[in-house]
Order: sequence, then structure tokens, then C-alpha cells
Amino acid sequence: MKITTRHYAYYQGQDYCEYILENDNGMIVKLLNYGATLEQVLLPTENGLAENVIMSLSKPEDYSKQRNFLGGTVGRVVGRIRKGKVNLGSKTLQLPINDGNNHIHGGTGIDTMVWNAQVNLNQDAEFAQVKFTLVDFDGHNGYPGNLKIEVSYTLDNDNCLDYNIFANSDKVTVFNPTNHVYFRLDGPNSDIKNLQIRIDADYYLPLDDESLPYMGMKAVSNTIFDLRKPTHLGKILDSSCKEIKNEHGLNHPFILNTDKNCAKIFSSKTNRTMTMTTDAPSIVVYTANHFNHTGIAKNLGQYDGVTLEAQNPPAPDSNLNASILIPDDDFMRSTTWKFDF
Repeated sequence: MKITTRHYAYYQGQDYCEYILENDNGMIVKLLNYGATLEQVLLPTENGLAENVIMSLSKPEDYSKQRNFLGGTVGRVVGRIRKGKVNLGSKTLQLPINDGNNHIHGGTGIDTMVWNAQVNLNQDAEFAQVKFTLVDFDGHNGYPGNLKIEVSYTLDNDNCLDYNIFANSDKVTVFNPTNHVYFRLDGPNSDIKNLQIRIDADYYLPLDDESLPYMGMKAVSNTIFDLRKPTHLGKILDSSCKEIKNEHGLNHPFILNTDKNCAKIFSSKTNRTMTMTTDAPSIVVYTANHFNHTGIAKNLGQYDGVTLEAQNPPAPDSNLNASILIPDDDFMRSTTWKFDF
């Protein structure tokens, strides 16, 4: 195991750094303190070269030039909030409107901030870890409370990458973050249509024309959303299903049956798989529908990756009770991505 730190920029009094974790099997993980971001996941190939299996920008310097959500820690609330309104007891919190009639991605969000970082290399326990910390101050993006956040990435020799979020606030607030990494197991020269996906979920949430839930849970049985057995993503993306066409792909919350091996992605070209475990109650599956080879992400196009966003499911109204964080209560969320290759 080893960790390398590389300073790549200095801007407005802040150091921008890349952290490179490598295990004994040749798996490499690159992280940025900008946005507590998972920048790259590189797996060894038969010819000895490492291949990146997530969507990434061309270089670390690009991440802060234009918001892109690639591998970032997104929040305070990642999903859409209808009309930006949240019921906090007897009060209604009004958040900035930044997506049509709604609020999304925490406003400018914690993925656009530079975090403090601490590295931890434990040869005996066979893991390499980077821990990022941030204070998101009271009132930033309209959210109450000084929110202290800790995000850790831990790579081990079983090719598991653990992602953990811990937070607490000094005021009643709302908090529902996630990591926004997009997987592309066939490598950087392939889209995801030939990948297979399995999700252990009996129910999903249909969306309205504002991409928000509106009718509660619906059984996946006898629908294109039944992913309880491995299903080619191309079958879903090319289907005539109105719900898929309205979103130009998947953008739907799935209510998980279990936290163990709740989702899995299978490569079509290699023996690579990614198995996901999380203690979140749902994952929102999004198939990079909006990417179109423009802007800072000009190297990326539609369906180049799929993200499995572990979170509390978006709410149809202002009652985000599951995402309310009160003082003296701690937020904790754990996700593991296990790679086999």
C-alpha cells in the first residue's frame, strides 16, 4: 500500500491537491481535496497498464473550472427539493431556486469547496486512507447551521473502496449528501450500453415532468425498472418506455431491499465487476443523460457512465423528515464499492 500527494494548484490562498492511493494488487484511486472528489479509479489490465473505470475530466485542474459533479461529494442536499421549501418544525425553510421551479445539488454546494485533508497509511491493517474535513457555515446556500463534515475514502487489498460521511450541525438543518461517481467498467473508450446492472429493489419512484417523485412507490415487477436480475443498460436506454424517454435515460430512485450487495455492475468486455453496499435506504440511478461533449467535460458524452447515488429518496413535497439533522445528533453514511478484475 502507498499514498502519494501531489500539489497541482494554488488559488485564492488555498492549496489544491491530488492524493494517489495504490494497493498491492495494482488498483489505483485518485482523489482531490476540491469537492472531496473521487477523480479516478484505475484497474490493472492484462498488458500491465492501468485503465480508468469511472468518468473523469482530462486533468485535476479542470474540476474547479466548471461544475460537473464527477465523483464529487454533493450536498448539502443532492436531490431536487420541490420549490426549494423544507418544513423544519413550525417553520418553512426557503432554499435558492436553481433548477426550474426547484432547488437541487445544495445550491453552489459542498462539491465546489476546497476541503482540508489528512492521509493515513496503515501497512499492518493493509489500508490507505484520506480523510477530508469541511465546515459549511450557517446560512451558506440558505441552509441553517454550522455543519461540520468529515468524508473518508479507504482503499484496502481486497480492492474495496470505502466511502464514509460523518456530520453534525449546531442548528436544525437538512442534510442528504451523496457521492456522484459515474462508473464505466468497459473503460474510457466505451459507453455503458453493453454493461449489465443489477439492483436489489422491489420498488422505484416514478417521476413527474420536473424529475420529482409524485405518486409514491411503484413495484418494479413487469416494468423496465425490474433490475433484480442482471439487465443490459442498453435495453433500458433504448426502450420505448415513456418514463425513460422523458428523462432521456435513467434518473430514478430505487428503494433498496437490503444494504448488502444492493447493486452490481458487470462489464461486457472483461471480467470486471463493481459491487456496491450501502446503508442508505435508496439509490438514484442516473445514466449521464445530459453530457454532450461540451464545456469543460468535452471529453464526455451521453451514456458514458452510470452513477448510483446512495441517499434518502427525494420527497414529493416539503416534508424531508428523513433528512432532518438536529443538534447533538450525528449523520453517518457508509458506502463500499468492491471491484473484481
